[in-house]
Amino acid sequence: MLLENERFDQLIKENLSIIQNDDVFSFSTDALLLAHLTPLKKKDKVIDICSGNGIIPLLLSHRTNMPIEAIEIQSQLVDMARRSVQYNKLEEQICMHEMDIKCVKQNFIPSQFDVVTCNPPYFRANQEYQHLKEAHRIARTEVLCTFLDCVQSANHLLKQGGKMVVVQRADRLIDVLSDMRTVGIEPKVIYPIYSSPNKPTAITVVVVGIKGGKPDVKVMAPFYIYNTDGTYSKSMNEVYYG
Repeated sequence: MLLENERFDQLIKENLSIIQNDDVFSFSTDALLLAHLTPLKKKDKVIDICSGNGIIPLLLSHRTNMPIEAIEIQSQLVDMARRSVQYNKLEEQICMHEMDIKCVKQNFIPSQFDVVTCNPPYFRANQEYQHLKEAHRIARTEVLCTFLDCVQSANHLLKQGGKMVVVQRADRLIDVLSDMRTVGIEPKVIYPIYSSPNKPTAITVVVVGIKGGKPDVKVMAPFYIYNTDGTYSKSMNEVYYG
């Protein structure tokens, strides 16, 4: 089941295991927060884009019995995700597609999903610092897709009134809001994520947009990952342990 340099990590609250490989990709706190803050109804049809090693589908499988689909372009990550799905006996629920998200129009009929989740590459292609390992560079930098590509794909996949939920660096919030609105997904809720109460600047944001929604946005209270003493906050403990 495990290949060279791979390991199993535990998703404690969900009682699941996921294959990780630091040489290729390992999920971060951002993925946990994205899944935790995704609004999900019992009958929602969900697809995750830029799925990496399948962390979001695994986390969301704990909250719904509905089928979950996912798209990832890197074959090694798709293989890791599929083996994690198999190990957790979730083959009947989770389906991984190896695909460029720019090709969703050729592969998916439009307007069939209630929720699209997305943990996109964070850094622009012209960013000075780029990771030397190609797999990391693709996952973290807009070399194969931009955020606009992500929202255009989500717009094709979503039903009218469906939700796109995205996590992104806080300094790219304007890109998120602008690109969402450009394609017709109206930003409705913003969750600012802070490292701790003594750090004044948000590090990431989770944004919920609605396809065809009315202009009107709620900015939620700060979400702190750590307390001032460096221990996990009560909110973050709920993310990890329930």
